[in-house]
Amino acid sequence: MSTRTKVVIGGVAVGLLLMPLIGFWLSLLVVVGVPAVAYFMLDPSQRRRLRRVSRREIGR
Repeated sequence: MSTRTKVVIGGVAVGLLLMPLIGFWLSLLVVVGVPAVAYFMLDPSQRRRLRRVSRREIGR
């Protein structure tokens, strides 16, 4: 199992656990917002590298 798959499974699990506690929309905001904030905290060169690696994996 790849690291990306593990992160996705973990994110879904966190979202499902938070849903009854804080509501659907807030848990959806956490599941979508945390990775987005992490992506925007990267340097521009790190973002380019991440996009390049992602495209290369899609092309396989």
